Amino acid sequence: MNVERKGFNMKKKILITGVAGFIGSKLATELLNKGHHVLGVDILKYDSTSINHLYRFKNFIFLKEDISKPVILKKLLKNVEFIFPLAGLVGAPLCEKFKKEAVNVNLNAIKLLVKLVNKNQKIIYPTSNSGYGIGQKNAFCNEETPLNPISLYGRTKSMAEKEIAKHKNYISFRLATVFGYSYRMRSDLLVNNFVKTAIDTKKLDIFEPHFRRNYIHIDDIVKAFIFSIENFSKLKNNVFNLGLSSANITKYELAKKVKKHLKKVKIRIIKNKKDPDQRDYYVSNKKIEKKGFKASVSLDEGILELQKVFTNSDVKINNNY
Repeated sequence: MNVERKGFNMKKKILITGVAGFIGSKLATELLNKGHHVLGVDILKYDSTSINHLYRFKNFIFLKEDISKPVILKKLLKNVEFIFPLAGLVGAPLCEKFKKEAVNVNLNAIKLLVKLVNKNQKIIYPTSNSGYGIGQKNAFCNEETPLNPISLYGRTKSMAEKEIAKHKNYISFRLATVFGYSYRMRSDLLVNNFVKTAIDTKKLDIFEPHFRRNYIHIDDIVKAFIFSIENFSKLKNNVFNLGLSSANITKYELAKKVKKHLKKVKIRIIKNKKDPDQRDYYVSNKKIEKKGFKASVSLDEGILELQKVFTNSDVKINNNY
């Protein structure tokens, strides 16, 4: 057992901002199950139901605070080793709707974080594949591919990643489009949206079906984040694409996968109408895979999971619109 792995058995003190969110609530759950100390922070824009199950853990502390305030963030950073800055306005539609807030939370709050952390504190930052914008037709985007964000969301996240890199004690993950169930459920994410729409309407209307995207299940993201804690020294000061390599597919191919499980669904290609989301790229995940982590939850598994969630449960959905 290497030294770092042995050290991981000594429970960590971890700050998660946006702890009540889609990823934050799942990450906190897994870290607490492993016995770590989690300080969770959120403004609770929606509600607290996604974290109510965490209060049974003695190692969980929750604070309803605004991390954009320097005096607040400075206090939160005391005595924590790892920081997951998950708070943010996620997705192009939401950022376009609240432009000032998007810049403040997605970018300015990260600048403040980098200013206030000490050199020994470790930041694990999730950004997005959105920074790639429109990729080349027959090429995969890797971590050396120039960023070309085409939305305010993509621009704020790409700029924030540059700020994080100034810290020199960080890991940045460029996340593929996430799918799957979480304690704060969303159906605006593309796979989740396709499954829910197929169940509710028995049809899928597809704009620009050739658009490509990479996907990853939320459980794989959480596993990758924990992997990055356990292996921080060999990963640090690097950017990694994080997605399921077998899930670089077009929107039409995704629709066909959904139809395979929901057979009565009709797929309609809507011509002469632009998709509001113009991202179009394939992504290489080889860099993180060579370090020892590989996403494993398939799209088929996720679609079946979502089918059961949306069919059999009265799950509350909070979308980023």
